[in-house]
Amino acid sequence: MNSSATSDLYRDITDFARTTPSWFQHLAELWTEAGLLLFGVLFIAVWWYARPAGARAVAVAVLAPLATAVAYVCSELTKSALTEERPCRAVAGAGASLIPCPPVGDWSFPSNHATIAGAAAIALALARPVLAYLTVPMALLMAFSRVFVGVHYPHDVAVGLVFGGVVATLVVLAAARPVDALVGTMRTSGSSLALLLAGPGHPARTSDHVAVTERV
Repeated sequence: MNSSATSDLYRDITDFARTTPSWFQHLAELWTEAGLLLFGVLFIAVWWYARPAGARAVAVAVLAPLATAVAYVCSELTKSALTEERPCRAVAGAGASLIPCPPVGDWSFPSNHATIAGAAAIALALARPVLAYLTVPMALLMAFSRVFVGVHYPHDVAVGLVFGGVVATLVVLAAARPVDALVGTMRTSGSSLALLLAGPGHPARTSDHVAVTERV
């Protein structure tokens, strides 16, 4: 991967980062990891919210974290094949990163954090469309924070966001129907654990699809 195209932008962003107050730098350092935890909380909340709804709504909610995990694996495989060095070691004239530069072998392109953020944002929005107003800004801020703290090029995070969103969408599209059927089966199994996971549904809505999942 040719990193020279965004090296100057990387320097500009990291130079700006070092002019910001220390509390803001610490906030960016925190968000680069804490955002992942918040996405995890949203996965659980969306699944719980979907349980009384139709089987398709539960299926898409359950697929959201799975699709994000698949996107991460695809990103890691891509990183291992392309082996782009981290900008905190490779960009001449750049100042020190705000957090320790990852070790050699922890490659830069694409950004795993941005891929996870992009995948989670889209998967959650497919499950609960109104969440897009929250998850998309979250993903963008997480991606930017990886450049801000100095461990990724801008193109690493831009591609990661798109890559994660595309993979998550494809996984949900491919798996929604069989998981929908599985949820329906679990709801009629009589198992208390199955009912806990799949939800009780609603007698009048079990076969209904929420608006967004009708398109999945």
